[in-house]
Amino acid sequence: MSHRIGRLALAVLLALPAAASWAATSEAAVRNRTTEPAPALRIPKPTGKLPVGMTSLHLKDTSRPDPWVPSVKARELMVSLWYPAAKAGGARAPYMTVKESELTLKEAGASGVPGDLLSKTRIDAVKDARPAKGRLPLVVLSPGFTKPRYSLTGLAEDLASRGYVVAVIGHTYENVATSFPDGRVAECVACEVEPKNPAFFAKVGQIRAADVTFVLDSVLARYPKLIDRSRIAMGGHSVGGASSVAALLKDSRLRAGMNIDGTAVVPVPSGGLAKPYLLLGSEAKHSPGKDPTWDQSWPNLTGWKRWFVVTGTEHASFTDISVLSEQLGIDDGADLPATRSLEITRGIVAAFYDLHLRGKPQPILNDPASRYPEVKPAG
Repeated sequence: MSHRIGRLALAVLLALPAAASWAATSEAAVRNRTTEPAPALRIPKPTGKLPVGMTSLHLKDTSRPDPWVPSVKARELMVSLWYPAAKAGGARAPYMTVKESELTLKEAGASGVPGDLLSKTRIDAVKDARPAKGRLPLVVLSPGFTKPRYSLTGLAEDLASRGYVVAVIGHTYENVATSFPDGRVAECVACEVEPKNPAFFAKVGQIRAADVTFVLDSVLARYPKLIDRSRIAMGGHSVGGASSVAALLKDSRLRAGMNIDGTAVVPVPSGGLAKPYLLLGSEAKHSPGKDPTWDQSWPNLTGWKRWFVVTGTEHASFTDISVLSEQLGIDDGADLPATRSLEITRGIVAAFYDLHLRGKPQPILNDPASRYPEVKPAG
């Protein structure tokens, strides 16, 4: 699948479906726009009651070489850690670095917009805020292939405002640009690997599972008083969500998992996966009979499970990409407004983790249409 679909300023970036979607996401149509001053971009405010802090972690796993660049003798990762802050107020955290914005726009073939446009996207989290006291549940999130960890900011920030610690992993060499604190920038080596077949994405899934275990080790060691080790789960979008199966099988600390609109590149084994699991996807691509990998995985999920599809969504609808497209007046192919898609994603995801990490009953998971008529049980 081509990574370039025209020279339509930022529209090229924001309408681009995830490259990992050999899972069935078609390229969204975009409207031609005349070059205009770029508007200020904003991620919708989180819905929880708590102020949010965010800090960036640079982690180095010296136990293994980088799987994409073996000459690099340690796997280096950047992680965005979101959490409830001790108090409100302070300098806002950046959405992404200027260099990451420049390279993302360049890769997309965007023209007519400032190179730092994406780095100026406004969020609510305070940079390096002091965390609130208390041992909190932890959710690990993994983004789609080629997509930066920032694409899940709207979801991560919301979970943090509800009392979660959230670690969003940037999987180095699998996205357009990863900036390190010393100024180095790692670009997408995995993007150049051909062919992009099931074996390739199975490798991606296993690499991400290893990344998750390493991040858990690192974050738990750094924040022993912040995180409750008995309440940890994972989720993600596209191949990031699909990788949660490999991570749940590998790491006993993960109590539950979630796949948001990702082809099951790591299949649920025939022996079963008994941990709670949620499938959340677009109706057009992930209803029963639409994606064979979900059809095959469903009966092998032997614990608590739900399969929901959302009417009117596309692949990007569950991420910040759709929200930013909407603000720029760009048609990303979805019928459901992006702000509504984010509202639904936040609500369903939070309910899943509230049930399985906090033990709070969530009637919405038995009758989602009572609050979100667009959501339909599929399994």
